[in-house]
Amino acid sequence: MKTRLCLILFAIGILTWMPFALMPSNAALSADTKAKAYFAGGCFWCMEEAFEQVDGVLWVFSGYMGGNVANPTYEQVSAGRTGHAEAVEVTYDPAKVSYQQLLEAFWRNVDPLTPNAQFCDHGSQYRSAVFYATDEEKRLAEASKTAIEKAKSFPAPIVTELVPASTFYQAEDYHQDYYKKNPFRYKYYKYNCGRAKRLEALWGKS
Repeated sequence: MKTRLCLILFAIGILTWMPFALMPSNAALSADTKAKAYFAGGCFWCMEEAFEQVDGVLWVFSGYMGGNVANPTYEQVSAGRTGHAEAVEVTYDPAKVSYQQLLEAFWRNVDPLTPNAQFCDHGSQYRSAVFYATDEEKRLAEASKTAIEKAKSFPAPIVTELVPASTFYQAEDYHQDYYKKNPFRYKYYKYNCGRAKRLEALWGKS
């Protein structure tokens, strides 16, 4: 669905380009002042935008995780041939934002009730997942899921995966900061995918 919408926009000749640096100036921060977290929530363009709005997040990269093919391409992943999910690598400052807060941002930006799909995108490559890298991240992820199950009266069980992180493969350059580089096409895709409407129905207005 996402690929089809992009092709429609290319066909009518609409192309908006805004140059943005992939790495912000604070990328030179020392290793002990930053940490990384990994999440999958359907279209990585949308998850990149969502996490970059969180105070304390330094930068976000789109990519692939959870599959069985080394160095997968977008064409391979989007065809569902590698086992990977579209994912994001979130680099953040633990002094400004906690992993728990990142989990809260994650849940509010996914549909946790639908397996192997998010909004208009279907297939295991669009599954929602928390990829934990440590025992503490696993504990926090499980606790956050349990808290949501107790607090919300969802009509179906939460099917979001909580699984160990594996190799993160960064996606192609044209996917990075897509929502900034191509705002018209991004908004067209996001609106037609019904993402905002579904999230509001699940979580209420933000």
